[in-house]
Formats: sequence, C-alpha cells, structure tokens
Amino acid sequence: MADLPEYELLKTQEELTYRAPPRRPVGVWIAVAVLIVAIAVAAYIVFVRRPSPATTAVREPVDRPRAAQPLGGDAMPITLPPLDDSDGMVRELVKQLSSHPRVAAWLATDDLIRNFTVVVVNVAEGSTPAGQLQALRPSSRFRIVRRNGNQQIDPRSYERFDALADAAASLDPAGSARLYATLKPRIEEAHRELGFDTPFDRTLERSIVQLLQTPVLDSQPRVEPKGIGYRFADPAVEGLTGAQKQLLRTGPRNVRTIQTALRNIALALGIPADRLPTEPPH
Repeated sequence: MADLPEYELLKTQEELTYRAPPRRPVGVWIAVAVLIVAIAVAAYIVFVRRPSPATTAVREPVDRPRAAQPLGGDAMPITLPPLDDSDGMVRELVKQLSSHPRVAAWLATDDLIRNFTVVVVNVAEGSTPAGQLQALRPSSRFRIVRRNGNQQIDPRSYERFDALADAAASLDPAGSARLYATLKPRIEEAHRELGFDTPFDRTLERSIVQLLQTPVLDSQPRVEPKGIGYRFADPAVEGLTGAQKQLLRTGPRNVRTIQTALRNIALALGIPADRLPTEPPH
C-alpha cells in the first residue's frame, strides 16, 4: 500500500484555474467545488412553448417561446450590500440552510460570492477547482493499493470526502433555490469582473450539467503514475474533464450523494427534469 501526498491525479494545461481580481485588502482563496455548486446551483434558460391564438382560418398551432423566467422563485425581500461587504449577509443566509460543520468551514473564509463565482466558472469550463479547495481539502493522504500487478485507488481515500458530500446533502433545496435568486445580482457582478458579458445562468447551466454527467464508477479504477501524481488508466475515464475527474475521486457513494443534492436543487429552481442528464441507477 502506498501512502502518498494529496496530489491531483493529473492537471493538464486546460485544467488551469481562473483567478478572481484581488480585492482590497487581498482576500483569501477558498475552496468550494462541489459543495459551493450545491449551495447555489445551476440555471437553465427555459423556454415554455404554447400555441399561437386561433384565427378565423384553420391553422396548425404555432409554437412561441415565452420570455425566460427567473429561476429560484421570488428573491428574499432584503437589500443586498455592496459586493465587497457581502460576506456577512451570505454567512447569515447560508446558516439558515445548513448547520453542517463543512458548510461552516466554508463560511469562515472570505470573499464568498467572488470565489463561488470563480469555482462555478472553473467547473463550467471543465477545469478542476481543486486549486481553490484549500479550506475544505482533506487532511489525510491519497492512497493506492496494488492488486494483481495493478495500482488502484484505495477505497479508504474516498472516506475523506464523506463529510463534504453529507454537507451537500444537508442543504434545503427550496431554500437554496431562493438563496440563488436573492444573491444573483451580486453573483452577476462578480461574473462581470471576470470578464464575462453573458448571464451567469448560462455558466451555472454548464457547471451543473458537467457534474451530473459524471459517471459513477462502482469498481475500483486503476491508476498509473505520471509525473508526481497519477492518472486514470482507462482512457475513457482519463478523457473526462478535470472537474468530472475531481468529482470521481470522491468515490461512488459520494458522487451519488452529491449528484442527488444537485438534482434536487435544480428541480427546486424550476429546471424541468428532462433538461437534466438522466439519473444513473443506484
């Protein structure tokens, strides 16, 4: 059995992370990855189709898309502080969703909305957000086992992420959806700071789809050394995005837990089930 430092399985050039513009004073880089996406999850631009009004002549119905509806329902009736001063409000609102210790660990960091936005952009682009995950990084080491001449991930490595997955599961879907609707103006502001001129909803859509499309690997995946880390031996698995491979490293139990939490929040936001990737069998 090998007891190894906590390295990425492999970070390729396209898995580099975005960095939010520094605030004054310089904020602390945080880690939220899957947990953060679960706190304020994805948004689809949903078009509901309806027939056009009938006329005196008999015509086939004509479909017209309605204007995109805001996701998450009504925002809370509160006045949002400026982005630079938003941490206190975010802490209070998120505490109402969950009292899980891992949620509290994230709330102890700074610049919460900006760093949430960076993490979602990373996931949407397919990059691993592990570089942003120092606050929630497991303290124990990544391990492999050798069996029949093959190197595989030690199942005990997955247990390091149990608390993170349980924290995602502890979030109230309806409350999370409303929280997203409430904080969206400041999230959009942070998104523009990163140089984007498209709605943040689209970035969230891409990030949630990335994570829900991650396969669940019930068998122990084989790995092989590369550089100072490891890569998946199966080319199909190694060909997944950096964000998907990071989720895979949490283990099948935690992948299912996190994906269920994300799906429930997405549905609470008003995203139709048929717009989400098919739920894998349990």
